Order: sequence, then structure tokens, then C-alpha cells
Amino acid sequence: MLVPVILSGGAGTRLWPVSREGHPKPFMTLPDGESLLSKTYRRAEAVLGRVGEIVTVTNRDYYFQTRDEFFATGLAAGVRAHFILEPLGRNTAPAIASAALSLRERHGDQAIMLVMPADHLIRDVEAFAAAVREASARAAEGHLVTFGIQATRPETGFGYIEAGAPLNEQGTARVERFVEKPDLPTAERYLASGKFFWNSGMFCFAVGTLLEELARHAPQLLAQAEACLGRSPLQEAGSVLLQELVAEAFAELPDISIDYALMERSDKVVMVSAGFDWSDIGSWNALGDLLEPDASNNRAAGDALFVDSRNTFVKSEGRLVATVGVENLIVVDTADAILVAHMDRAQDVRRVVKSLKDSNHEAYRLHRTVCRPWGSYTVLEEGPRFKIKRIVVKPGASLSLQMHHHRSEHWVVVQGMAKVVNGGEPRLVGANESTFIPAGHKHRLENPGVIDLVMIEVQSGEYLGEDDIVRFEDQYGRAK
Repeated sequence: MLVPVILSGGAGTRLWPVSREGHPKPFMTLPDGESLLSKTYRRAEAVLGRVGEIVTVTNRDYYFQTRDEFFATGLAAGVRAHFILEPLGRNTAPAIASAALSLRERHGDQAIMLVMPADHLIRDVEAFAAAVREASARAAEGHLVTFGIQATRPETGFGYIEAGAPLNEQGTARVERFVEKPDLPTAERYLASGKFFWNSGMFCFAVGTLLEELARHAPQLLAQAEACLGRSPLQEAGSVLLQELVAEAFAELPDISIDYALMERSDKVVMVSAGFDWSDIGSWNALGDLLEPDASNNRAAGDALFVDSRNTFVKSEGRLVATVGVENLIVVDTADAILVAHMDRAQDVRRVVKSLKDSNHEAYRLHRTVCRPWGSYTVLEEGPRFKIKRIVVKPGASLSLQMHHHRSEHWVVVQGMAKVVNGGEPRLVGANESTFIPAGHKHRLENPGVIDLVMIEVQSGEYLGEDDIVRFEDQYGRAK
């Protein structure tokens, strides 16, 4: 039995200001309108043959958005969702160990895990499926399989795998060693040798083999993962399987990658040479490569105008961006932040995020549009003592029963029907109608209709922070 295990939640700091802590890289929409996570789900379905189970390991904070992506992708009815929720990030080894232990309970040691990061782009699905078939066969023989990507340039942003003796004619070989991201002269030597492949971060192994090798090479990590899983029961939540890992137990696990914890130590590791296209979309340069260039090698995602400009990439979200007399630039425009960087410094965008995080600037964490389990809100304007939001509530969804100490709210319904609790009995508020929520009043907003509820909220008060909220009841488990 093959089970895709998708690891989702990497921050993607080199893709700021689009990728942020509250809206990480897997949720980014590519130029074709589809997210990286959605594309990963489609690849998983392709290798399953439209029947089976897909495991997604993600952070608890991303659960509702991830679940929405799964169902919005429109996978076959025979593909079931299984979510494992981490309370905090602990790198790939704890995530993969947790998934393996959960799968052992459901499917036994012979189940084959196909580990797939959610933020990779692979367009040749048929070639990918062929590589997975080869990897599955080797995994069934007791190997730990990694996928190596044929290096096409001296890339310094990837780790490498040195291939050893071949196992067969399909391009599978023993792994001599894993090496860290090299400097440019070393990467050039790797490329010239023909023996080094980019480390894709994708793996395939039988559950039993993986757990045996963890017991041998990382026994403490495995014991801690077993203790955590023992306290984290699997539940059925509607049409999905849900396993929320206990925070105190999971925090005991080390922050370590599967490469360091196991793959570099085991003698059972082999590499399948991937015959498919692959990109980790690790920088704005990589995303720009997905777009057709003009005669001057300029690329645009969104509304852009290039005048006497060369080799420039522009991404615009809703506004026209014009460049005049520039070259080798990256320009990314969002509602609340603009990035301008030299092409050669694309990898250094992460330093912007670090600076923002060190200063506790909100732009490292959230966009103006923020996803919530019930829908989303967008901050349209704010100033001293006021904030204006556009709120969208999905059909059948409901905000928590809550209260604010420091702000009052005025709601104007633009579309749909709102069911409002405002200190008393619920009432319906239709389009072009409004209601006022004084500070200190218990209130709740619900969408009882079949279309999105859209409303404008005007907040006023001495303090308008998102933490001025007391939840009394919440269907998403956020009430204290």
C-alpha cells in the first residue's frame, strides 16, 4: 500500500513579501492560479490511482486552510484526507517519524510512505509517477530511497547527493554521501564530475524499515515520538482523519532533519535518479523562470510595464508596476509591502524577514488579508482610534461568541445574510442593513446562507489590536 505523506508549512522566507508566517509558501498562488499545495495534492492523487489515503503533516495553525485546500482541489471521492497537526515546528525527522508511527497503527509495517514536501513544483506527472514506481519497488526490498535531481547548473542553494555504485538500469544507485550546500567552486566541481545530484528532499520507504533504522540510529527520537503518538489519539472529524499531537510531548522531540537524523547514517540508503522536471521555487528567480520572457528577458506576474528595462522580474497584486531604465531587478508589490532586490541577491531576501522578526514588525507574520477557519478578513484602512475591515464568512461558518474590552464595531452587510447575536437573541441582518456592537457586548456572527457573507466592519476605540478578544464559545477550538 502506497501512502503519500505531505510535509506542509515551510515559511519560505526567500519569497517574502508574498510568503509570510501566517500564509506560508505552500499556499502561494502560482501564475496559473493554483497553489503549490494544491498541485502537490494532485500529484499524490496521480500516484494513488484515485483511491487511497493522503497524510498531511502541518502546523495546527494551518489546519483549516490546509483542509480547505484539500477539498477545493477536487480530488476523487476515493482519496481520503488524514491530517497530523504539529503544535510547533520540529523539522522533518519528528514529522516523518510521527507519520510512520501513525501509519503503522493503521496499515502495518509493509505500507510504503512517499514523503513529499508541499512546496515543490513538478509538471511532468507521468515521469514523476514512473520514478515513484521504481522507488516503491526498492522500498519494498528494504531500502531507504531518496530522489536525486540531475544537476544542470552549479547551484549553491541546494544540498547534494553523491551517487555510488548503480543498482539497476533504471538509474537507481547506492548513496556514497550527502553534502551540504557548497560554495560556487565546489558546486562547479560537483557539476563537472557528473556524480552529484541535487537533494530533492523527497523520500520513499516502508514503514517498518524506517522505524527499524530510526531505532538503530536515532533511538531517543523514536522513543519520544512513540510517547507523543501514544498520547495523541486518531479521531474522525467528519470525512477526515485528524491527529493533533500533544504539545508538551512533541516539544521534547529534537529539531532535526531526517537527513541528519537518519539518511546520512544508514547503510540502506539508495537514490532514484529523477527523470522529471523539478523546482523547489526557492526564490523569486525560480518563480520568474515559470513565466515567458519578453524580448529583453523581462518577466511579469500581474500588471507591469517595462520601459528600457532588461532582465527584470515584476510581481504585482492589483496595481500597475512600471520600471524605467533598470536591469537585473526583482520587484514584488503587495498591499502592504514592496520588495526591490538585485537578481543576484535573491537568496538574501530572508535577511529582510529576519530583520522584521527581530523588530517584531507585523509584516513578517501577516498580510492585510488574513485567513481564518470561518473565512477571511482584509484590513482596508486604519488610523488612530479606527480600523476598517472587509470580512468574508463562508456558508455555514460562524465566528466565535466573543467580546472586546476596548473597541466597538459597526457592521454593514454587503452581500448575503448575517445571523447576528448582539448581547441578546439572534437576528438576521440582510444586504444594505447594519448593526452596532458596543464594547463589552457578547456577540457572534454567522452565515446561515449558501453564498459568501461579505460585510464591512468599522472598529473604533482606544485599542484595536487583534488580541483584544475574549472567546466564550468557538466551534474551531479556540476558546480558552
